[in-house]
Amino acid sequence: MLTIGVIFGGPSGEYEVSCNSAGAICANLDHEKYNIVPIGMSKDGKMYASIKESDVKSFTADDYAENEVNLLAKPGGYLCRANGEIVAKLDAVIPIIHGTCGEDGVLQGLLELAQIPYVGAGVSGSAVGMDKILMRKILAFHDIPQTKFVCVSRHEVESDIEKVVAEAESKLKYPIFVKPANAGSSVGITKAHDPESLRAGITEAAKFDRRLLLEEGVNAREIEISVMGNDEPVCACAGEIIASNEFYDYKAKYIDNKSVAVIPAEITAEEYEKIVSYAKTAYQALDCAGLGRMDFFINRDNGAILLNEINTLPGFTEISMYAKLWAQSGLGFSELLDKLLAYAFERFQDKRRNVIDF
Repeated sequence: MLTIGVIFGGPSGEYEVSCNSAGAICANLDHEKYNIVPIGMSKDGKMYASIKESDVKSFTADDYAENEVNLLAKPGGYLCRANGEIVAKLDAVIPIIHGTCGEDGVLQGLLELAQIPYVGAGVSGSAVGMDKILMRKILAFHDIPQTKFVCVSRHEVESDIEKVVAEAESKLKYPIFVKPANAGSSVGITKAHDPESLRAGITEAAKFDRRLLLEEGVNAREIEISVMGNDEPVCACAGEIIASNEFYDYKAKYIDNKSVAVIPAEITAEEYEKIVSYAKTAYQALDCAGLGRMDFFINRDNGAILLNEINTLPGFTEISMYAKLWAQSGLGFSELLDKLLAYAFERFQDKRRNVIDF
């Protein structure tokens, strides 16, 4: 029986989303195949294990103060207490910390040092997938259509916000979306319709990151597609999000439960084929692995298909689209997790082929 660590929580604005994702994953992993070790990470970055599966969704470090552990940054996959006691020897890890320190390559780097197979993109793929600015520049190089955008820094904002607003207005049309470069689940994102709301949105986004992305809004349908695999990715059916708010923000995703998911999306075969083509190209361009969810726009005014962003560690909550799209395509939650773990082992073995002595 394989021992699978599920790392969740973390120092991110998406802590609660991560806990809910981990709860769903633990519940759907095949308990006859896997010994599951839930590993909770507090908001200050400390790890605790093993967390009771019934506590995963509501995990707080205070309840497990005596269970602090460290994942040793050396080969073996050992999860240990400070006194050296071995809590578990992990065969693989599902890192489901959304946002900073879990989705941006940081945790993946630790797992590389520990030489543990893990689900999802590696260090570089995670980093560029999380960083909306780097991601967009790579997608542009590969001629994948996107909305117009402007990049600014927190330093520029704090030095002269009026100059930042003027530059954005000279290059983009309202409405303008303002986003932290490194954040997920729509954390810190606002939609500006005029200079006043643009200033407010820039100020808000700068609380979450030192680099900001400003995007020109489009009158569009929001289409999502799930991707899976390593060197030969495959796609599930597409789904459409009809947001309950003005756009699909954090509240619309996780709080008010009023957004509607249409699965499969009512799009033409030609539109689906084009979305799949762009999704696979982007997936490989960013060096993704295991899984990814691609978010697209279909412009209502001219029919253009635009790639909005990729999520290299999509949510696995009860309302998350990634697993839902695969379910509609005939792959259940437990079988999906089996496949993702298989891809993790495949990628790990492929890396071991690299020559390190010469």
